[in-house]
Amino acid sequence: MAENSVERKLRAILAADVKGYSKMMGEDEVGTYQTLTVNLQSIRSVISEHKGRVFSSPGDAVMAEFSSVVDAVQCAVELQDKIETANADAPEDKKMRFRIGVNLGDVIHDGEQVYGDGVNIAARIETLAEPGGVSISKNVYRNVGNKLKFGYEYQGEHQVKNIANPVRVYKVLTAPEHAGQLIGEPKSPKRLSKQSYISILLVLALVVAAAIWQFYTRAPKIEPASVEKMAHPLPEKPSIAVLPFDNMSGDPEQEYFSDGISEQIITSLSNVPHIFVIARNSTFVYKNKPVKIQQIAEELGVQYILEGSVQRSDDQVRITAQLIDVITGHHLWAESYDRKMTDIFTLYDEITLKIISELQVVLAATDLGRASSIKTEHLKAYEKYLKGYSHIWNRTVGDTLEARKLAEESISLDPQYGAAYRLLAKTYIDEIYLHRTKSRKEFLEKAEKLIQKSIEYSGYDYEIHKILSQFYLLKRQVDKSIIQGQKAVDLNPNSASSNFVYGMVLNLAARYDEAIPALKKALRLNPVKPINYMNQLAFAYSYTKQYEKAISLWEQTIKRNPDYYYAHLGLTVAYQLTGKKDKAQKSAAELMRVRPKFSVSMLEKRAITNDSQGLALSCKTLREVGLPD
Repeated sequence: MAENSVERKLRAILAADVKGYSKMMGEDEVGTYQTLTVNLQSIRSVISEHKGRVFSSPGDAVMAEFSSVVDAVQCAVELQDKIETANADAPEDKKMRFRIGVNLGDVIHDGEQVYGDGVNIAARIETLAEPGGVSISKNVYRNVGNKLKFGYEYQGEHQVKNIANPVRVYKVLTAPEHAGQLIGEPKSPKRLSKQSYISILLVLALVVAAAIWQFYTRAPKIEPASVEKMAHPLPEKPSIAVLPFDNMSGDPEQEYFSDGISEQIITSLSNVPHIFVIARNSTFVYKNKPVKIQQIAEELGVQYILEGSVQRSDDQVRITAQLIDVITGHHLWAESYDRKMTDIFTLYDEITLKIISELQVVLAATDLGRASSIKTEHLKAYEKYLKGYSHIWNRTVGDTLEARKLAEESISLDPQYGAAYRLLAKTYIDEIYLHRTKSRKEFLEKAEKLIQKSIEYSGYDYEIHKILSQFYLLKRQVDKSIIQGQKAVDLNPNSASSNFVYGMVLNLAARYDEAIPALKKALRLNPVKPINYMNQLAFAYSYTKQYEKAISLWEQTIKRNPDYYYAHLGLTVAYQLTGKKDKAQKSAAELMRVRPKFSVSMLEKRAITNDSQGLALSCKTLREVGLPD
């Protein structure tokens, strides 16, 4: 965001969400959704009545801004009263209770969106509120004072996630007997003298000066990358590639662990929509290869590179990371972390936040606090999950079975580990996609139960929406598949795989014009160009009569894999329709070499949907070329 476009304002921010929403959705998805919809309509109405504006409403959460802090607190209390009234006749396990936090602080306006610590602190205070209650920050309490007929209970100072300084929190007491009271706040300590402040500032100035000298005179400098040589134009927002962290443990068996750390940092960064993050598939191409940093940046089309190493010994882990601006050639930041394995998830967040800070990205509240479903208190279960996840990438029969075994072992160690259920579901879905099982119905039923278990224990994230999209596609419920694919992309627009799955589903629904931008974005996020990504985009081009673009992609694919069946299939059709009949015949011969039992009717039978004009034209053309029916 350009500095001259930033608009700063002092605003009261109200943050609200439902306590136990994921569990409620797992038990009664339809009923919970209907109840939430009614409540959100009521919440929006009350906020509007108090001159507030909703600027974000992801899932069960609501974020609103107010010009008046008094209006914000009054609104929060009234919301809880209305929700409590609406809950009156509901069974105890069906009551939907919101937590509300209110903060007053400086925020940044960018169009309709609101960012900054003022927003982030409100989101954190909301998590500290009791279900059905309202909690406020010190700034709010100071400004509301005795202007409202409420009391307040001091809840202490809290070191909340991603906020540097402790936050003082107060619970709003609405009972008449508490009006005007302040309960539990300790007396303020004596203030430092002016001279003490000056001394502290002088020491800080010396420390900062020393750090600057250390950075600029002693930090190593690499050869800068050339913007002109970039294989892809640099995105407008900060762009980064996270290279595979080196395994320094001296034990090849720990490779899965160092890979898992790189993977998690990529996933955490990709959740932030204001950063462009290259996919794992592309960065892991450089694993254990002596390639210069600037060459990697030029090939991937990014400005920043993160590299590092991992050394693990028993319950201790050392992670070293450094962030490089490849355009200037400067190391922006380097740090070593020595922690216990029990702190590993907190460490992921710490490293991610440090990178985001160095990239000078301003976060909205909705960018923070997305609890990762990989978290578990049972570290052995996490290790089994990481090992299984490392196998699932290879997609061979043996790797899929090994991933399944490890996922099952992870679940046995932690029966409430949502990520392990999700991984296990993926092994069954992959077997169906790769036509490696005759137990299609049985595998779909198993996958469905496992997906629901994952949702029950870890809620909804972009990964589960992506798997649901694939699941519904296999069930031939294309409309539901599209909805889930869109949700996955909305939650994580930086996910190459989510964009790919969404584009593939749109292709199969014959919505080719919509599929093309999703598939092009998937390829930009994954610039090493996986052949399945290229193939789907080629089909989208072909079905929209952009045959030359399709032919170019399929020809590139065959250079990398001469036995890629779908490329020969697509080329046969595209060559025939563009009058290149000799090439069409050669491609048809190659198709039969790769798939001797191919028939056009088999293609029609295996299609997810048969109402596509593109599919009908392809089958007609394949018959014209002379392929068996």
